[in-house]
Amino acid sequence: MTALRRGAAALRTPVHDAWWAAARKAHGDAAGTRALVEVLLLHRHMDGEHVVAGLAAALRAGALTADAVGLEARKAADAGDQTATDDNGPADPAAVTSLTARRLEKLPPDTRPLPSVAAYDQLLRLRSAT
Repeated sequence: MTALRRGAAALRTPVHDAWWAAARKAHGDAAGTRALVEVLLLHRHMDGEHVVAGLAAALRAGALTADAVGLEARKAADAGDQTATDDNGPADPAAVTSLTARRLEKLPPDTRPLPSVAAYDQLLRLRSAT
């Protein structure tokens, strides 16, 4: 047994296994396993209960990346909320923060005019004439 498997077996819970299975299904075996390794590395810097809470929240929302698990684990650590590990409640995908939406909220509105393709239309007319 490799060191990774021994270490992972000591840290893994049923929530880890469920998230890993979903990640492998969504991303393939290699990428899903890499994502699990990244999640296991979160245990170096965070309490296990917060990582498990992050896994449960990310799994309920269908967020199958280590970044999403880390974000949800930090939210659980900040809030001290242990209810994220409770799988009896309804899934609430809106409770998981979308990093893309969060970044877009801070951008100013785009007021540039739409591009014109009229110059390319001239090239098409020249080509059909020859």
